[in-house]
Amino acid sequence: MHYIDNQGITDPKVNLAIEEHVLRNFDPTGEFLMLYINAPSVILGKHQNVFEEVNVDFVQESGVQVVRRVSGGGTVYHDLGNLNFSYLVPHDAAKVNNYQYFLNPIVAALQSLGVPAEISPRNDIMAAGKKVSGNAQFSTTKRMVSHGTLLFNSEIIHLSQSLKALDSNIQSKSIKSYRSPVANIATYLSPAQRQELDMEQFKKVLLKHIFQTEEIPVYQLTPEDWEVVNTLVQEKYSTWEWNFARSPKFSLENTAEINDTKITAQLQVKKGYITSITFGGEGNDKGWQTLAEQLIGSKFEKNALKTKLEEVKAETLTQASPEQILSFIWV
Repeated sequence: MHYIDNQGITDPKVNLAIEEHVLRNFDPTGEFLMLYINAPSVILGKHQNVFEEVNVDFVQESGVQVVRRVSGGGTVYHDLGNLNFSYLVPHDAAKVNNYQYFLNPIVAALQSLGVPAEISPRNDIMAAGKKVSGNAQFSTTKRMVSHGTLLFNSEIIHLSQSLKALDSNIQSKSIKSYRSPVANIATYLSPAQRQELDMEQFKKVLLKHIFQTEEIPVYQLTPEDWEVVNTLVQEKYSTWEWNFARSPKFSLENTAEINDTKITAQLQVKKGYITSITFGGEGNDKGWQTLAEQLIGSKFEKNALKTKLEEVKAETLTQASPEQILSFIWV
């Protein structure tokens, strides 16, 4: 196994692109490990609905990136206090869904630090009943990735603000995240350990347990590798189409009282665009129906919807302002 040097990059789009490049393009017999840290970001499972899982307004206002990965599983929060690990190995049916194979060295490393770590039935790493690591896998016919998080010293409050509880106003067949109580690994360290063990030292402990040696073979990405990675970043991981519109189709229903009038809105969204919208309740007059017709085909993105509402305001004859309408047709 070789350790891939990502040059300390903390952009989640780049790190996920490196993972995918190694997964799809490297020698099928090669075994590689990545350890990397991402700037504040929310990482979605491939089959998830971003609008159900993520507090979109909060993350966009706070500069938290939203990026979809190629593996399934639930949504996770990354920041500079979280360490990600990624095993990129040949496809092996005996290792698919065999999380223990990949997690045992990590659990051993944590236990060596005095952390009461164990693998849960949901393939998380738990410590004293709280989740410190979530994991997911993805495989092709030739290679597979098993990757996960390690909450070393994350901003737990930002994690809870970035992720949503289940939104009953949204209905879809997307994969739903399972929310568990979480804790930082640093919580279980002694005061002396917390003083001495920073993220770099923590990485060294993990590497020693995974490689069973202090002489770690390193793979340096070549200019050709970086060309592929940068293309993936630009054409996939930076796009609204992948990160947002890739969400499974969903319906949204909201009710609002505008100018003493009770209005209901029912939307259908597919591939990031509104395919159907109806206004009901007392919002059943011609102006609201004209508005519904105008919104069909609109991009389901807050600024795009606001712009569209401002454009069609004069045609709808409704008494509601664009901001009022946006408040109940948005998540």
